[in-house]
Parts: sequence; C-alpha cells; structure tokens
Amino acid sequence: MEASVTAPFESRLATEADLGALAGVMDLAIAELQKGFLRPEEIAASRRVMGLDTQLISDRTYFVVETGGRIAGCGGWSRRATLYGGDHSTALRNAALLDPATDAARVRAMYTHPDFARRGVGRMILSLCEGAARAEGFGAIQLMATLSGEPLYRACGYQEIERVISETDIGAVPLILMGKSLPQRV
Repeated sequence: MEASVTAPFESRLATEADLGALAGVMDLAIAELQKGFLRPEEIAASRRVMGLDTQLISDRTYFVVETGGRIAGCGGWSRRATLYGGDHSTALRNAALLDPATDAARVRAMYTHPDFARRGVGRMILSLCEGAARAEGFGAIQLMATLSGEPLYRACGYQEIERVISETDIGAVPLILMGKSLPQRV
C-alpha cells in the first residue's frame, strides 16, 4: 500500500488578482469553521465585521498559503491601527500608522479553507506575520480572535487581553482581544 503524498504548503504575498479566490475561502471559513463555536445568528452577524481588508494587499502584508494550486489559507499583519474588520465594516477602520516603538502590530483577516483546517496553515501564517512585524521593529503583536480561532492563538503563545462583543445591525459577535510579545532575535 502506498502512502498518499500531499504537496507542501507554499506562501506568497497576495495580489489584487487573488481577491475573488480569497473571498471564496473567507466565505467557506466563516460558514464552516465557526460551527460549534457560534450560533447561526452569530455566524450571520460575523459576516458584517469579518472579511477582506484590501488595504493589507495594498500594503503588501497579506499572505496566501497554497498547495497543489489551491488556496489553503490566508492572513496578514498590519502596521495600521485597524484591529479587525473587512472593507465593508467602515466603522472599525483606522488607517493611522502604528509606532513600532510603542504600539503592537496587528494580525488581521486570518482564514483557513475548511479542507485544510488543523494542518498547520494557521501556524504558518502566524509565523510569517510575526516574522514580518518583528523585522519592522515591532516588539508586540495583537489580534482580535474569533472563538474558533482562540485555540490556535493560545497554542501559539497569545494571551487573552479582553473579551469583547462586536455589535452589528443584525446581532452581536463575541470576540477576544489577544496579544503576544515579539522579542527581537539575535
């Protein structure tokens, strides 16, 4: 019997040409990976705040992880003040640049295609984000976790800062502000 061989994951920066495919991955991740963590009405409300932030692609800080020609996941980091939310969640957006000496970089818009969940995609994206933020002089990083993302972030050393509720016009979404220090490597 032959063992099945899976293609390795590769990463690259996202481009505008990826927008349609990224939206599809995000839609599947929101719909499928939050089951068991959120009620259906909370999943529906989460669509009001989650999604692609094209500023990340413009800033060249958004990664795509692929295998065998398929997008397995995506996510990025930011040097901007926006903590979470897609292009459509305008009330959450703040394009002000963060100061690496005093502010925490942001991990943003992390999604894994359900077919690739729990296979290291999220860890790979976090590692890419942390390395890039560290290279720009940030000593800390924060993210706004969904309940389904919390186990991954805890396993990667993120600590809870605060539990919050994001109110939308159709309901509330529970989220967790989490953070981690990024010691400079020697």
